[in-house]
Amino acid sequence: MYLIVTRSFPPEVGGMQSLMWGLSRELSKNFMTKVFADYIDNHEIFDEQASFSIERVGGIKLLRKYRKAQLINEFIKENKIEGIIADHWKSLELIKTNKKKYCLIHSKEINHPKGSKSNLRILNVLNNVEKVIANSEFTKNLAINCGVNEDKILVINPGVDPAEDLDKKSLIKIESLLKVKTPRLITVSRFDKRKNHEKVIMALRNLKQTYPDIVYICVGDGDEEQNIKNLVKELDLEGQVMFFKNISSNLKNALIAKSNIFIMPSIIHKKSVEGFGIAYVEAGQYGIPSIGGKDGGAADAIDHDKTGLICDGNELNDVYSSIENLLKDKKYIEYGKAAKIKSQNYHWNMIIEKYKRIL
Repeated sequence: MYLIVTRSFPPEVGGMQSLMWGLSRELSKNFMTKVFADYIDNHEIFDEQASFSIERVGGIKLLRKYRKAQLINEFIKENKIEGIIADHWKSLELIKTNKKKYCLIHSKEINHPKGSKSNLRILNVLNNVEKVIANSEFTKNLAINCGVNEDKILVINPGVDPAEDLDKKSLIKIESLLKVKTPRLITVSRFDKRKNHEKVIMALRNLKQTYPDIVYICVGDGDEEQNIKNLVKELDLEGQVMFFKNISSNLKNALIAKSNIFIMPSIIHKKSVEGFGIAYVEAGQYGIPSIGGKDGGAADAIDHDKTGLICDGNELNDVYSSIENLLKDKKYIEYGKAAKIKSQNYHWNMIIEKYKRIL
């Protein structure tokens, strides 16, 4: 039996939640699997449809990790366990066992100054596991620079499920909504500094001169939402930017499929950095190429000058010229076809084989 220990799990929504659900589901097809996850309201209906055991641990957050570790340590003593896979180094910190441990790393959670208290805690965990599984080459290099033993690290990109079939009603609705707006840029993400919506909007001001009907579709919410909306108003771009949040997956997928370029030129903001960027792959599944930032793991998801472009998200001119480059002669069509082919490499049935090899 393999145990999966995670702080992020559905029905909560997010990239980490999707990753840990996909990994648990696919692993359970090959091994006896049990998940220890944090409690979340209304989890019962979700848990019932899983083909493996899910144990939820609640209580005050400060004390939860101790209670969770105690339950796991007791379970290990009473059952035959082959290994433990964790979503985060903190999920392993209090697990006391000589069973094989595997820890996923994503980037920002290990991005602490070398020699700091947090860094020493991280190294104490990661240098004592069987394997450290990085979500990208960028994250692997970050871990090495932080002092993690290079021999322990391997890269396994996050997996995705095959793209959902597009809903005809949603496609008609989106096409009616967008009408003559073209070309179409889209970002699907939380509004936070590292996602860099700001530079796209600033580039849009100049692009509007060449493409008067251009539209930038922003799907999501977050702390920076109001600041972004204020910037749109300040630059007089309210006719070029559309905001969507709390929409169905059918509508979200239709918006992506009806766009021309997915853009998220991520930057490093404080310690926060994009470790991989599964959204680029998800866009690629619908034949949409991406523009990503050089800071972070986007280069694992985007083949530069083939399935999209990697730019310097800190440089407005580079963001602008990258958009202009893909729009010129509708180059995004050719790149989108290549992105669709590349996206198949990230299907879970292929990604899980890499996990099986190390287990």
